[in-house]
Amino acid sequence: MSSTTAPPTNAATAAADQTVQKTVFSILLAISISHMLNDTMQSLIPSTYPLLKKSLHLDFGQLGLVTFAFQLTASLLQPFVGLYTDKRPQPYSLAAGMCFTLVGLVLLSRASSFSMVLLSVALVGVGSSIFHPEASRLAYLASGGKRGLAQSIFQLGGNAGASLGPLLAAQIVAPYGQSNIIWFGLFALLAIGILLRTAGWYSRNLGNRKKRTAAPAEPLPFSKLRVATALLILLVLIFSKYFYMASMSSYYTFYLLDKFHVSVQTSQMMLFLFLFAVAAGTMIGGPIGDRVGRKYVIWFSILGVAPFTLMLPYANLFWTGVLSAVIGVILASAFSAILVYAQELVPGKVGLIGGLFFGLAFGMGGIGAAVLGRLADQTSIRHVFHLCAFLPLLGMLTAFLPNPEKKR
Repeated sequence: MSSTTAPPTNAATAAADQTVQKTVFSILLAISISHMLNDTMQSLIPSTYPLLKKSLHLDFGQLGLVTFAFQLTASLLQPFVGLYTDKRPQPYSLAAGMCFTLVGLVLLSRASSFSMVLLSVALVGVGSSIFHPEASRLAYLASGGKRGLAQSIFQLGGNAGASLGPLLAAQIVAPYGQSNIIWFGLFALLAIGILLRTAGWYSRNLGNRKKRTAAPAEPLPFSKLRVATALLILLVLIFSKYFYMASMSSYYTFYLLDKFHVSVQTSQMMLFLFLFAVAAGTMIGGPIGDRVGRKYVIWFSILGVAPFTLMLPYANLFWTGVLSAVIGVILASAFSAILVYAQELVPGKVGLIGGLFFGLAFGMGGIGAAVLGRLADQTSIRHVFHLCAFLPLLGMLTAFLPNPEKKR
């Protein structure tokens, strides 16, 4: 009789345990859609560069500073947000961060000076810095142990949004002007609604999460020196990936305009194809890493893309499109594998590692855009693409990474 009259609290705890132990696809889908909406809005920034360059008489160096302002606020705050929320999770901060993005978009649609553009994109960056660490932790919590798959689903939404931004900008902003950016504020409102519902699930499961994280900390899989060395190598790989991505996301349209003399709409469509390939490739790295090991995915993604980046500067228009799609698919598989690999190297610091690597990704993208923009002004946009083609060769450093799967 006593076994059939267990206290309700025990039953609730058991149900919460089962919830955390299984993959909650509804939550993963919700944060993936929110990520898509978030990155759609963010990708408007580089997509409007041709328009802003013409209307505000900006040079490539100033455009690089615009990207730098966005990426700086998006990168510097993320590790601190992640470190804070590791100790004090903030489910409703996801919706709060989206409010910053909404304000930034409204200001960008009305910006009439370079300084106003910088302020606008900085606010969008603040929204991003609040969103990504806690959303990454939520994906981790809902993963049910399939961490690579969960991060890939989360990243798929972001990369899909990044590919949609240029397409929507070509159809909505380019033909009708900067003021139409304000319509994308509806995306922010939709994301806020989704994130409020997601935060409810997160809040209900926080008690169980705290109980699980209160257990004795899992030891480092390797010595501190080896873990630190591995993290440093991963940061260098992030540098190579996102410096190259900066050349494509910020200057690919200008490269096409300069080399092939296509229209702005055509260049933005080709940018959309590249970013769509990035979104498609996102789903490769996580699930394969869960099965065969994340180190092998990192090998393939960083070093494996080098032959294609080296061929790109010498290709005609058709093969430029083909090669850029191949590059996008292969290069995109890296981030989920790198992030989960780093989280496994430093157990119990999901938010800090998520914030550090998301922040570094944004930071490298911003620094890359500023440096490459200045280099394009001093040399040429074609020279930039010739130089960046060699960045994936840094993937050879993957040979020095330890293998956590074999250790376990």
